[in-house]
Amino acid sequence: MSLLSFENVNACYGAAHILHDLDLRIEAGERVALIGRNGVGKTTVVNTLLGVAALRGGTLRVGGQVLRRPRAYDAARRGIAVVPQGRCIVANLSVEENLRLGAATQRPGPWHLDAIYRLFPILRERAHTPGTALSGGQQQMLAIGRALMANPALVMLDEPTEGLAPVIVDQLAEIFMAVADQGTALLLIEQNMSLVMRVADRYLAMAKGTVVAQGRVAEEGLEQLHRHVMV
Repeated sequence: MSLLSFENVNACYGAAHILHDLDLRIEAGERVALIGRNGVGKTTVVNTLLGVAALRGGTLRVGGQVLRRPRAYDAARRGIAVVPQGRCIVANLSVEENLRLGAATQRPGPWHLDAIYRLFPILRERAHTPGTALSGGQQQMLAIGRALMANPALVMLDEPTEGLAPVIVDQLAEIFMAVADQGTALLLIEQNMSLVMRVADRYLAMAKGTVVAQGRVAEEGLEQLHRHVMV
């Protein structure tokens, strides 16, 4: 049983038809990269699951259960956590308070506050600092930590390295692999193909709202992957 599957899914924002008969499947423990040029619908995959984009056709399943009218809490309750583009750190809450928000689903698992602090020591140091006062890289660590506090079976990361310095990207690559080593599946929506090659074992390339190519990352070169994201 797949953790997440889109079968011939069509999705819209109002009259704007974005996803066209999209097929996508994520299995337990997989590390999958969703790649493609800007504007091809990658973020809409996340937004359809969260109910931000309207599901207009096809079948969306989480853990084998069909979601006919997806809502944000459906994904969280069924073991999917999202690290959104832009991080969405809650203003006026401390680092620790932001992390505790992720535990609202009360799913059992290996991730708890001390485990997050071991993974991200800087968050322990700044636990009582307002989350929005952190640097961009630290905010991304906070967003990832908050998602892990839900003990998800799958984490969806939407452009997690956008705007970050290469040294922070290197740190995140190591963190993603550490998370995967715990058995958590990853769906990485990313433009940095070097990161994709370090983290993902499978890729799905999108164009015009649907998957047009897929394969094993190890069987593709960096140049071949880049052709799917060149603007």
